[in-house]
Amino acid sequence: MAIKHKAICLKSVQMPKEDLKQRGVSKFGDALLTCAAMGRADAWTIDNGCATGIELMESAGAAVMTEVLQRFGDAKRVAVLCGPGNNGGDGYVAARLLRERGVQTVIHSFGPPREGSDAAIAASRWTGPVSLPDSFAPETNDLVIDAVFGAGLTRSLPEEVRAAFDRARQTGCRIVAIDLPSGVNGDSGVDLGGALAADVTVTFFRKKPGHLLFPGRALCGGLVVADIGVSAGVFRDEQPLLFENGPSLWRGALPKPGTNWHKYARGHAAVFSGGRHATGASRLSAMAAQRAGAGAVTILGPADALDAHAAHVTSIMLKPCAPDDAYDRLIELKGCRACVLGPGFGDLPAARRIAVPILEERAETGLRLVLDADGISAFATDPRLLFDAARASGEVALVLTPHEGEFARLFPDIRESGGMSKLDKARAAAERAHAVVIYKGPDTVVAAPDGRAAINSNATPALATAGSGDVVAGIAAGLLAQGVPPFEAAAAAVWLHGEAGRAAGPLAIAEDLIGEVGPALARLLD
Repeated sequence: MAIKHKAICLKSVQMPKEDLKQRGVSKFGDALLTCAAMGRADAWTIDNGCATGIELMESAGAAVMTEVLQRFGDAKRVAVLCGPGNNGGDGYVAARLLRERGVQTVIHSFGPPREGSDAAIAASRWTGPVSLPDSFAPETNDLVIDAVFGAGLTRSLPEEVRAAFDRARQTGCRIVAIDLPSGVNGDSGVDLGGALAADVTVTFFRKKPGHLLFPGRALCGGLVVADIGVSAGVFRDEQPLLFENGPSLWRGALPKPGTNWHKYARGHAAVFSGGRHATGASRLSAMAAQRAGAGAVTILGPADALDAHAAHVTSIMLKPCAPDDAYDRLIELKGCRACVLGPGFGDLPAARRIAVPILEERAETGLRLVLDADGISAFATDPRLLFDAARASGEVALVLTPHEGEFARLFPDIRESGGMSKLDKARAAAERAHAVVIYKGPDTVVAAPDGRAAINSNATPALATAGSGDVVAGIAAGLLAQGVPPFEAAAAAVWLHGEAGRAAGPLAIAEDLIGEVGPALARLLD
């Protein structure tokens, strides 16, 4: 029979009353938890009497049941694939609750739960038949609930699981995954081989890195985070360092416009230009810095390049410099706090001569540096030169914005480490370089040397266009020029870049992105 929409009563799985702030309904709402940290949150909840393990499992199964009823009411039947662990226990609960509501539900077991475990209790409450995996024969109108393995899986899927998933794929039936699609590692997002892409994934309390890092993000389909009663009290003992990037992480660091501001008080950013026939990239960065709120922006470059810039910009200042005096001309700029070096720059030896003193003399000048494109490539043969200069600056003064290829040039050993996730690599690179690293891609990771990191999730295909990276570098510099700390400036720049891409539309070019940065930022300053 098709699933019928019925009123849902969860009185049997209500959690003990608890202060909402303690349960974390809003506190640290954007925190991401590794699999180990999620285990500690569950344990804290149980050890402090907020809920028992089976109560959490009942709530998890109820959350899955709710999503099935709301989203897939036309399914002919529901087949629940249950593994031997807690993920399978959630599946037994979901199956029982669906069956109690008149839904035709079958279970296929990939192994019995461990005796005495919460999953065993959940399995004992299921009174219907339990079939073997070989009998799993889904039809197109079925709904399959993947409750085989949880997020902590680190090995390839057993052959019988792969075979069952292949049968589901062949029919094209719809899939709901519990926590994560089985086979996707919760900490890295890596598909360990054969994961079944879900239409919807229901997870609990907080997202995990694997929900946001590719390919895991794509395999999850729509993502639902259910509050099942896990307590945020664990955050009192273990402050989170990992977040999904969003305004709650850095909005408080944005400058609030003051009535007594003038252009230099608002912030002055500089951008180094390439030669006459390579001015576009630096101009995009300069315009983005301006749209990000910098009160003054100056482009420094060869005189003939500034002639080209002059034909395109009006309110951006132009200052001539030669490769040998570029740093001197930079520190002459009134009130300059941040600069961009690299977009379209071309002259790698000159880039090294500029970048190193900016960092080494940061204590005297107050300058911060966004190093992008050619600025990164300039140190490919001697990255230690850059890293030592960054450490000499004391406080973090360097923001690196590498894509995959540029990351490999500066951090070849980290890039090739097969056992590290993108998140792990970004954190390791940030610590080594004493810099905030924007490790770009559809799942951009922003990492700081102190271990803080944010995974971005609002990027769109519109950002895959020439000059897009120059724009995000400029936004970061514009925020740094206004006094926003490096990690917050980098994270905000990446998010604003994503919002600009959404507003500009699927066929946007880099110039279109710049025009949307100001409105996206203005909405946060209201």
